[in-house]
Amino acid sequence: MARPITLLPLRGTLRTLRAFQPRANYCITTLHQQRHFRASSHQCADDKPQPFKHQLYESTHQRLKRERAEQERYAQYQTQSQGGRYAALMFALVFFSTGAYFLGSLKPPSLPISSTTHLFGLEKPQHNISPSNLQAAWADFVEILGEENVSTENGDLEIHSGSDWSTYTRRETEKPFLVLYPSTTNEVSRVMKVCHQRRIPVTPYSGGTSLEGHFAPTHGGVCVDFRRMDRILALHKEDLDVVVQPAVGWEELNEQISQDGLFFPPDPGPGAMIGGMVGTGCSGTNAYRYGTMREWVLSLTVVLADGTIIKTRQRPRKSSAGYDLTRLFIGSEGTLGLVTEATLKLTVKPKSQSVAVASFPTVENAARCVTRVVEEGIPVAGVEILDDVQMKCINDSESTSRRWKESPTLFFKFTGTPVGIKEQISLVQKIVSSSAGRSFEFARSDEEMQELWSARKQALWSVMSMRRGPEDHVWTTDVAVPMSKLPEIIEATKEDMTRSQLLAGICGHVGDGNFHAIILFNKDEKKTAEAVVHRMVKRAVELEGTVTGEHGVGLIKRDYLEHELGESAVDAMRRLKLAFDPLCLLNCDKVVRVQQPLPDEVKQW
Repeated sequence: MARPITLLPLRGTLRTLRAFQPRANYCITTLHQQRHFRASSHQCADDKPQPFKHQLYESTHQRLKRERAEQERYAQYQTQSQGGRYAALMFALVFFSTGAYFLGSLKPPSLPISSTTHLFGLEKPQHNISPSNLQAAWADFVEILGEENVSTENGDLEIHSGSDWSTYTRRETEKPFLVLYPSTTNEVSRVMKVCHQRRIPVTPYSGGTSLEGHFAPTHGGVCVDFRRMDRILALHKEDLDVVVQPAVGWEELNEQISQDGLFFPPDPGPGAMIGGMVGTGCSGTNAYRYGTMREWVLSLTVVLADGTIIKTRQRPRKSSAGYDLTRLFIGSEGTLGLVTEATLKLTVKPKSQSVAVASFPTVENAARCVTRVVEEGIPVAGVEILDDVQMKCINDSESTSRRWKESPTLFFKFTGTPVGIKEQISLVQKIVSSSAGRSFEFARSDEEMQELWSARKQALWSVMSMRRGPEDHVWTTDVAVPMSKLPEIIEATKEDMTRSQLLAGICGHVGDGNFHAIILFNKDEKKTAEAVVHRMVKRAVELEGTVTGEHGVGLIKRDYLEHELGESAVDAMRRLKLAFDPLCLLNCDKVVRVQQPLPDEVKQW
């Protein structure tokens, strides 16, 4: 029979084992365990029962053995899986980094904190003019406008790439992929939404009479021609205003409203349309008396780069409601938005008008005569100048019905009552006589008036008719200075032209200090012509004038703006451009640069 177990020896034994095996997990053998050992002893009757103390040591030994085996397997696992764990760690790192970058790219970039945007560091516009994208857009445009109003004809593309009278000579690659002909503001909006979504550059076209490369498609893309938008939408006779679409010509407009005794004064040149006139902020021969296009636009409907339609104001003659968005878009040359409607001011048609012509020995004498007329406050409607070269070109081209004295000539326009006109003519004649004038002739009938004024309207075309061959180009440019500086700059420019030995003439709206240079040149003479124009512009800026009085900036004058206005002012213009057209889709490269110029593209000042 087994000997009873006392608790004291067991407790002592457990304390001893814990001291030697601190990590082992022990339990006190209970009576149930004693019964288990007794049962085991019955299974082997021949075996002598083992003491409990020996059994406890044996159990502890087996437990420690198993633990050491587990530790060895774990150590072996650690050694074998180190490479795998490293690969898993790198995978996790790359995965989470990529995810973090993706999530970060979804967050819009932080807004600029400066008030201007400098060209340095500005990212190049990201356009998509791939054939696949443009062909897909063609299908969108056909759905919007109809296939007959989406042209890919080579003849259309060439016409909308440049003109013979434009100063800018385009590159062969500068051609639109297609030409669009919308008829409503809504259609223009839908077109712009497609272009904005697909990042396709857009060049607006209205009349195409501009001179500084305004509609050259330097980035390809599409051209939006407004010729189908040629309607007078509303005439408000009592309010003296009219609402028109952009392809209405100023000559056609005056012809229609003259039946109601009304008159739209700006007259930039034959063929000009309202959309282009708004874009360049033009003026014309009536600017001295009536002002420029900026004074005759009340309101505009504009489609922005993303297709948003805005109206800049209502129809009253004055308003102090918010920013003057109307004048912001005038002169923007289609770089901020596309004008689809214009509300124009009108005035009462003059009761009577007349024209006078005076010739002078030198162009400086003629300019000084103009200065005196202005100083006397004689309210002539316009004063135009043509130098001796221009008058000779007019005679040689036989573009008018009479021959003219080939000397510097002033053309005066008078409007008002018959008595008022007669008084103005008398005052001007006296000033001409005292300014070394050689002759003075005024019209006594409408036929004579048309004949005398015809020479001024033929200035550009007469020089173009003198081209020696298809390789000849015409450079037409303008500047403006304060009236007191006009004789000085005209005389200096005339001497420079004579020294260049180019066929070059001077004409312009000298009543407000604005004059033009028209220069004929070929490929070999281009650098000489560029130098003449460069010095002319530089003189104007140094005399506190402007690099362009009415032609606009386009591609030719954009690098001169900093010299006239300062770098910060141009940076502010660039910020406006990016605010209205953040993807730089509208009339790329005009007015202000949004990407770095090519080497030697900017001339030394």
